Amino acid sequence: MSRTGFGTLLAVLVVLAVLLAVGFGTVSIPPREVADALFGRGDSTTRYIIMELRLPRAILAVLVGGGLALAGAVFQALLRNPLAEPYILGISGGAAVGAVLAIATGVVVASSWALPVAAFAGALAAIALVFGVAASADRRMDVRVLLLAGVVVGAFFSACIALILAVSDAPTVRTAILWMMGSLSGADWNAVMVAALYTLPAALVLLGLARALNLMAIGEETASYLGTDVEKVKRTAFGVASLVAASGVAVAGVIGFVGLIVPHGIRLLVGSDHRALLPLSFLGGAAFLTSADLLARTVLSPSEIPIGVVTAFVGVPIFLVLLRRSLQG
Repeated sequence: MSRTGFGTLLAVLVVLAVLLAVGFGTVSIPPREVADALFGRGDSTTRYIIMELRLPRAILAVLVGGGLALAGAVFQALLRNPLAEPYILGISGGAAVGAVLAIATGVVVASSWALPVAAFAGALAAIALVFGVAASADRRMDVRVLLLAGVVVGAFFSACIALILAVSDAPTVRTAILWMMGSLSGADWNAVMVAALYTLPAALVLLGLARALNLMAIGEETASYLGTDVEKVKRTAFGVASLVAASGVAVAGVIGFVGLIVPHGIRLLVGSDHRALLPLSFLGGAAFLTSADLLARTVLSPSEIPIGVVTAFVGVPIFLVLLRRSLQG
């Protein structure tokens, strides 16, 4: 299949996943009633379920899933490691510390925005700390130094989380652990607007770096010789991809595996040309997370499975099949 055909297929899958997510749940809604609600017709209860509960949740899944997969593809390119993912720089650890602190201190009771704001602030602190450590060690921001800084900062934040949970009561621990498993249950239009505000402009910036990333894949010296400002590209790509991942964590919690499996799987299918890999990764991540959220809501309905559990259970076998195909090919 050509890259254009594959991209069209992924776009169709995203639309289909959103329609299924809107129509199915604890209460299934027939397609005609879904269409009526989307066009402002039908009874008020159905319109409320569709327009205020399911549709914003589905769109948020598209934005978060697409953003995490796109960030993963960029990190894999910059770190030259196909197993890299958005949380390699300690972003998830910083966000989790901010969120757990907000939960433990009871700030979340005062405002519904306290948790995502605290998580985003923690993620930004992690990014700043990792960049500061890497820059102090090597102004050229060697990818090996950046990777080691991310691992160390992530380990430090994990210790902070363990300390906070150790001195917290049982309800706080349960709430914190559920948040760290990831969930889109709190989705609303405000969360969609926040995610779109960060994800969409950042995605355009990263897509604009596709040619530079292709040149850097050959070698930094070669890319520099061909006119690429290597250090500027690295700083821009790392910073913007980190912000995309941070915004996703802030509104949906820690959702692992999307940034690892989707770009790696797309690369196995269409190759390493980032002009195709980056947009296809966004579409693949959007379809994957929207479908995973639908499964999380419906498999054990009316109970809901943490979406991070679903992404791992679904993603691992898919990843193994793709890996086996690539090795046999």
